[in-house]
Amino acid sequence: MHLTHLSLTDFRSYPRLDLLLEPGVTAFVGANGQGKTNLIEAIGFVATLGSHRVANDAPLVREGCAEAVVRSRIVRGDRAALVEIQIMPGKANRVRLNRAPLQRARDVAGLLATVLFAPEDLALVKGDPAERRRFLDELLVARSPRMAAVQADYDRVLKQRSALLRTAGAARRAGSRGDLRTLEVWDRHLADHGAELLAARLALVEELRPRVCSAYAAVAGEDSPTDLAYRSSVPDAPRPGADAPDEATATGLTRGDTGNGTGHHDTASDRPAGNDTADGSSATSSASSGIPAPDAAAPRDTPVAPAVGAGADAPNDATPEVVPGVPGAAGADRTGGDGTGGAGGVGGAARRAAAASTRAGLAEAILAGLAEVRSQEIERGVTLVGPHRDDLLLSLKGRPARGYASHGESWSLALALRLASFELLRADDREPVLLLDDVFAELDARRRARLGTLVAQAEQVLVTAAVGADVPAELAGTRFEVAAGEVRRVG
Repeated sequence: MHLTHLSLTDFRSYPRLDLLLEPGVTAFVGANGQGKTNLIEAIGFVATLGSHRVANDAPLVREGCAEAVVRSRIVRGDRAALVEIQIMPGKANRVRLNRAPLQRARDVAGLLATVLFAPEDLALVKGDPAERRRFLDELLVARSPRMAAVQADYDRVLKQRSALLRTAGAARRAGSRGDLRTLEVWDRHLADHGAELLAARLALVEELRPRVCSAYAAVAGEDSPTDLAYRSSVPDAPRPGADAPDEATATGLTRGDTGNGTGHHDTASDRPAGNDTADGSSATSSASSGIPAPDAAAPRDTPVAPAVGAGADAPNDATPEVVPGVPGAAGADRTGGDGTGGAGGVGGAARRAAAASTRAGLAEAILAGLAEVRSQEIERGVTLVGPHRDDLLLSLKGRPARGYASHGESWSLALALRLASFELLRADDREPVLLLDDVFAELDARRRARLGTLVAQAEQVLVTAAVGADVPAELAGTRFEVAAGEVRRVG
């Protein structure tokens, strides 16, 4: 898979740009602030319908303009597709595929597979759980675009359920009972969609673990013990890499305690939910694109693709919070939210853990978790159980990477996550376009050379650098000079 043409109209700093691209390595070199990253951002937008730099579309439109247009020609094998996205801040974006308008923007999600390496990747190691959830979810969509609809479904249900909780909580504080007659209906919807999301993430983490370990050793040049673990807010959910340490264990902090005395904050994720309404249908129209969707066949037995956003209730903290009433937490209150008691008992935990290995079991586990924290949810007006509150734990040398890894180690681990994504997509026969945005300036000469060797095998690699010397010799190829909003081929 590769791009042969990129056209921009009023996108960021470009009034108009037409750029012909080739397979192999292409480097865009120019001083900071000249528009190099804007090119990478535009390509990434075609792949994910979002920006890796900002949370909404407004900054993507050139100042003084009402809209922007991004066009790209994608070639896979002997097939090609032309994708046109009309970015309209405050409105639903419009999309054309091979010049035919599509009803939903998400119908082009996954036609172009990319893996982006950027300075912002350091947040995968040092940042909040929302960054790592987004990493998992974007990779899931890249592997199985039809499941982008699950993201919209989960986000929609999460918002509706949380709005109901807020309304009921306000009513109770005013002395009324609050209308919760539909809460059980929303519970079931949240559990069903959440179970699919959770099952997919659990399967993905299992596949990523060995690849991340190998990639870290290749980039860092040392075989340091590296591991991933998935920590879920859902009671008794399976935990790939459960032996990996987390920051709370290493520091003695409880979940939700940031260590600064502020405790936990419930804040909205900076990742916007989709504007369109999900209906569970295939997210990619392979018949009209010319490029078959990677999962256009019947669904896999093991779900691999629910790309959920961080969600309206995602906490902006270091780890998922443990609240009274959530099973599995040290010192947690095991009684139900209504005082009727939890679902424990002799052997109950083992039975629930076994059942939770299936998607249906995960749905039941989510329902049980919601029931146990219902009173807290009504009081706070947020949903406290579900994939939107989970985290991917990264460890290095037996310690949590967040807080313990050095700057160089953190960079190596972030690069390993991206390289593992690349390898996983290739294993799926989804050769991605690699985008490296000014990452070599962050690395020493040794890591530059190693990374260059590892990514040079890709079908198409697009690199940006402020100085030509930052691009390692292993990535020799076509070169463009970027200056004052103009892109000129120089080699």
